[in-house]
Amino acid sequence: MSSPPLAKYLASTDKRTRDKAVKSLAAFLSDPTRDDLPETEMAKLWKGIFYCFWMSDKPLVQQALSTELADLVLAITSTSAALPFLRGFWVAIVREWNGIDRLRMDKYYMLVRKYINAGFRLLLRARWDKKTCLEYNSILTARSGGVLSPEDNRVPGSLTYHVCDVYLEELDKVFALHTDDSEDVPPAPLSILVDPFIHLAARTSSNITHQRIQSAVLIPLFNALSVPAPSSPDELAHRHTTDDYLSTNPTYHHLIGNACLQSPEEGKIRVDLLKKGLLQSMFDIASGPDTRDANRRKLYALWKSIMADEEEDEDMDPDAS
Repeated sequence: MSSPPLAKYLASTDKRTRDKAVKSLAAFLSDPTRDDLPETEMAKLWKGIFYCFWMSDKPLVQQALSTELADLVLAITSTSAALPFLRGFWVAIVREWNGIDRLRMDKYYMLVRKYINAGFRLLLRARWDKKTCLEYNSILTARSGGVLSPEDNRVPGSLTYHVCDVYLEELDKVFALHTDDSEDVPPAPLSILVDPFIHLAARTSSNITHQRIQSAVLIPLFNALSVPAPSSPDELAHRHTTDDYLSTNPTYHHLIGNACLQSPEEGKIRVDLLKKGLLQSMFDIASGPDTRDANRRKLYALWKSIMADEEEDEDMDPDAS
């Protein structure tokens, strides 16, 4: 098979034609002997995929199709071939987002969430290889079409906010699904994975975007790093049932219990060292020459508040001395 199904079949008004085209596309992408698609062909393909999802109706059909489309990323056996396909998704979703009508918006929010999860599953399959994680970051922060790009003013704010809202939750889910074989799963380089948000917080000209990164990513993450891990399954179950604990105070304990700073080869590290490393990374980025002055002040203020909380906790800890 030398070329993917034509976009017109993916975007057909006939559901059976669309379903057949998606199956053919999965077979095409999973063929390890196929040639890489040129950028123009990838753009045409993603136009077809976008409108394939556009034409889907009924919640259960949309949910099933969003899962099937996201799983295409993992159908590609080569990571080096899967990343351009993932890049195609983000370029297409940034380009088409403002044209999505109100009635279709929720299902595209769902599709974005599924693709964030698929991206993390791809990185997990690559065993959190540093080079692969950095290339994944470059997709999210690309000057053109990067959903977390500080330079591309065409990126819709609502899309960036949604990515902020679901990013850590989906990363935690990936590890939750591998609880039984956690010994075989290398730790995620948390500093690398969070860096795009800190860089965007440092350089964005939008006060709302900066606030959303702090409220949806940085503050919940540092709060979670300050919460002791559940000592038993019973304690975790209690958190789930007490005042809706996890919905208001996410602990991301699957992620934090399987994380390192930058090098998975070094293994998991203690939570206190993880927190210190992330604070240092945030401070370094805030101090950088490309950081906007107003954003620098806000990041310093956040850093100082977290450091103050750390010192207060140590003062109250009888074992700290």
